[in-house]
Amino acid sequence: MSGLDYVLPLRWDDDEDLDELTAYLRELARNARVVVVDGSAEPLFTGHARRWAGIVTHLPPDPDLDAANGKVAGVLTGMRRAAAEHVVIADDDVRYDAEGLARMRAWLGRADLVRPQNYFDPMPWHARWDTARTLLNRSVGADYPGTFGVRREMFAKTGGYDGDVLFENLELIRTVRAHGGREARPLDLYVRRLPPRPRRFWNQRVRQAYDDLAQPPRMAAFLAVLPGVAVALLRRRPAVVAGGAAVVAALAEAGRRRAGGRRVFPFTATLFAPIWVLERAVCSWAALAARLSGGVPYTGRRLRVAAHSVRWLRERRQAGGFGSLAARNPVGL
Repeated sequence: MSGLDYVLPLRWDDDEDLDELTAYLRELARNARVVVVDGSAEPLFTGHARRWAGIVTHLPPDPDLDAANGKVAGVLTGMRRAAAEHVVIADDDVRYDAEGLARMRAWLGRADLVRPQNYFDPMPWHARWDTARTLLNRSVGADYPGTFGVRREMFAKTGGYDGDVLFENLELIRTVRAHGGREARPLDLYVRRLPPRPRRFWNQRVRQAYDDLAQPPRMAAFLAVLPGVAVALLRRRPAVVAGGAAVVAALAEAGRRRAGGRRVFPFTATLFAPIWVLERAVCSWAALAARLSGGVPYTGRRLRVAAHSVRWLRERRQAGGFGSLAARNPVGL
């Protein structure tokens, strides 16, 4: 598939999944030009270069990009090397097929940023738990996937996006909006994602809750859950709690049924929705405590900001933007 580039930022601590990813990259390279920006330490980096030679463009993050969130440095590096107007940015656990890439390219003919819908496959218990979040997001709007499609011209116009935030996906979305870009959210553009290992799943709980600090009404709603449950139980009104759980499950099921979602989301994920809300309520208080203590720990640093508001980004645009992308790219990005 000519005219499509694929940027994959990664940073690995082990090569347990190297064979699977190599097979995916080999298939992917038939449909797109692939740029892998690899922040892995030696000897992993050299091993990756050897395995992927002749399949992808493999390089480290550019040294001038000092981003606390390493994924952003990887994306910016990859976009500097992108040649096509239509570019897919994807985490290392995202798995496109040829049809998904073709649909993404078609959507990029109509929008500057395309937000598809991830789904887990396979679906262990913790993936069903996390899928409840996806279903609730779909019930009121759209989910936040681990992949986007972007138009290179629009990305160049933004000058890049802030790499010192935790919720880098929302930061990219809002940066494109702040620069007048058009966003598309096709709920039926399903892109497979591999589930995390259970240990990583648990490690992400508070960090994902911290993301909600960038959406104050959402954060306030989750912070209110535990006090609300406590008051209901102290007043001996368990029916109120049960009713709230039923409403949450109904919302999740509505999200599952949108845009043909039942073919990729199992009904059991709906049943996890009340549990997920309770988990997020607990973790939201932990996230708030982290915010008051200076930020959430992330790869040896503390990130204070989840994501900036569109208003802040527009003001930053007026002041000249971030400017990190245009400085070194030889084709004018």
